[in-house]
Formats: sequence, C-alpha cells, structure tokens
Amino acid sequence: MRIEKLLAQKSSKIVKDWFNQTVETYPSDTAQFLKRQRDPFANPVGATARTGMEAIFSEMLGGMSHQTLSDFLDPLIRIRAVQNFTPSQATGFIFLLKKVIRNRLASDLKDATLYDELLIVESRIDELSLLAFNIYMECREKLFRIMEKEVKNKALHVFKQEGLLNNGPACKPEI
Repeated sequence: MRIEKLLAQKSSKIVKDWFNQTVETYPSDTAQFLKRQRDPFANPVGATARTGMEAIFSEMLGGMSHQTLSDFLDPLIRIRAVQNFTPSQATGFIFLLKKVIRNRLASDLKDATLYDELLIVESRIDELSLLAFNIYMECREKLFRIMEKEVKNKALHVFKQEGLLNNGPACKPEI
C-alpha cells in the first residue's frame, strides 16, 4: 500500500504529534512536564508513552500482531488505568492517531485511492482501540481486586485488635 510508505516516511512527525496530543489530555502543568522532561528516570510516564507509541505505530505499519500490539499498549494503558481518567479518556488517545494521520497526509489524501487506503489504516486504529479497552478493563479489574483484598485485610485486622475474632481452640472445628 502506498499509504504505508507515506506513513513510514512521516512516522517520526506523526508519533511526535500523537504524543503531544495525548499529553494534552492531562492537566496543563502535567502536560508541559511530560513534553519538556526527556530524562526517563525523571519522567517515566513520558518515556513510556514515547517509546510505546513509536513501537505501536511501527507495528501498525507492519505485521499488526495483536500480541505485539498488546505488549506495547499494556504499559501505556496501565498508567492511564490508575489515573483519574474515565474509560473513554484512558483509551481515547488511540483515536487521536486518526486525526494526526489525516493532518499529516492532508495534501496527499486528495487522491481517491490513497483515501481508500486510509480507511484500512483507520480500521487498524479501531482494532487497536479495542485492544486498549480490553487491557484497560483487565487493569481496572485487578485494581479493584487488590482494593477489595486490602479492605478485607484491614477489617480483619481491626476485628482481631478489638477481640471480635477468637483465634483460640474454641474456633477450631472438631475432627
């Protein structure tokens, strides 16, 4: 496909635009920090996003392996799953890629055959968003299980402290 060659040629600019639009989903002071700070130790969220987005975009132009895409998406989605994002906000950054691609290829898309190829690329982005949503849901379920376990452990600890649980021989079942 011709569009894949154009996207590959413009990949660094596309990924940069996609990253910049994604960090704009954060509060303005956080967004500025994520854009400005390049040190992966000082800015692990930004570094994870940059490298993940580069790898995702590259895989989208290549094999489109769901397992590979999931591996690259997982760290990005995990970060967003524990932040104060709604499910649509946490995964919606995937759809920003459509806008970025359309902006970067605006002059090229006057060719009808290229526009048809764009629809195939956008279908891949839709697939990517479904993978992202599945990962998000898995992360949230795990987070809720951890929180539930923590609440149970705290309650058990309080009951033991208050002597409401008898750990003596009377609690042991008869054999």
